[in-house]
Amino acid sequence: MINIGFSIFGLKPTAILKVAARAEELGFGSVWVGEHLVFPAEIPATYPYSASGRAPVNPESPLLDPLVVLGFIAAATKKIKLGTGVYILPLRNPFVTARAVTTLDCLSEGRVIFGVGVGWLKEEFQAVGENWENRLKRMGEAVEVIKRLWTEDTIQYKGHYYSFDAVKFQPKPVQKPHPPIEFGGVTKAALRRAAELGDGWISAGRFEPEDVVKVVEEIQGYRREAGKTGPFNITCLCAIEPTLENIRRYEAAGATRVYLRPLLSRRSPGLEGDFYSFLEHTYNTLLSKL
Repeated sequence: MINIGFSIFGLKPTAILKVAARAEELGFGSVWVGEHLVFPAEIPATYPYSASGRAPVNPESPLLDPLVVLGFIAAATKKIKLGTGVYILPLRNPFVTARAVTTLDCLSEGRVIFGVGVGWLKEEFQAVGENWENRLKRMGEAVEVIKRLWTEDTIQYKGHYYSFDAVKFQPKPVQKPHPPIEFGGVTKAALRRAAELGDGWISAGRFEPEDVVKVVEEIQGYRREAGKTGPFNITCLCAIEPTLENIRRYEAAGATRVYLRPLLSRRSPGLEGDFYSFLEHTYNTLLSKL
């Protein structure tokens, strides 16, 4: 059965635990937290997932660390999957990242979905002193390092960007062989990267079912070329009304998971009641019928 998740973007911190616990009770399968480290004082119109180039955030948007938030949620839930949607991996050291995700996976007893991306905001990379131009290649090496830290007893690595002598990394994550690493991005290079390196793909924009069909076909082609087999998740932001019929359309298109982004009241953004209403409405119109 297709998994239905939701993003807590815009939810006030004081409501996070209650909303997550109620979502789990109602049968939501996953909760997603997006992220940025920092915004420039003026965000340029370079957002690649809107026609205008304008991002759905502004420099004043309050953002919390996704792994800390998901650890917070893990303590109040037992089953719901915990997803980063998505974590900008080239902004981080792979050792720090591997340790943080391992910690979350252990504390949640194996519920992490590690969604990663290369980032789209050049000014963010410049602000924190990370190279923008080589972020794609660094990400590829970082994923390889993290997978090896998660799965091998003794690890040494000699790459262009990361090199180290033999080390030990314990504990290993609960999930075997490791938490799923799912890639964002919509370019051909991003889809190929997801197919060759990842366990899934996460839509970074508003894809309708007809669009998903094309993406799935392209990813499957890349996986065949790379000799990849086994499960591969397709996670999509629901771009249309989340009715039972439309969710079935996503499922038929090849999506294994659809996540929703609640439309909050402009008058009271982040208000607890807005999310509760969304959760109950989704249960009554969708989850109870799946």
